[in-house]
Amino acid sequence: MTQKAILLIATALGALSVAIGAFGAHALAPMLQATGRTDTFETAVKYQMYHTLALLAVGLLLFRVEQPALQVAAWCFFLGIVVFSGSLYTLCATGITWLGAITPIGGTLLIVGWGAMFYAILKAL
Repeated sequence: MTQKAILLIATALGALSVAIGAFGAHALAPMLQATGRTDTFETAVKYQMYHTLALLAVGLLLFRVEQPALQVAAWCFFLGIVVFSGSLYTLCATGITWLGAITPIGGTLLIVGWGAMFYAILKAL
């Protein structure tokens, strides 16, 4: 993934985090409250935004640090957001509970992303 792609994806995911959060707070609020999934939805939005900022940091680090582990971090953050937050969004919207079983895969990818970022910084600076 190129540095430009990482930065573009991060900024797009940031905007999407805000849009999804607003949609959930307004349009989906009655459904989320009725199903008891408000906290789940809020967790998905928070993790998306936190890891979008981490992805943005990776893109910015690439201006100064050339470490292959940063590419691993970028992919892990991106895929982790898609799997973790995506599975929770889908669970909230559809009620398909087995999706909760794949959420930890996304969480693991996010943890690996942080580990790869740690390793890249450790080796480069």
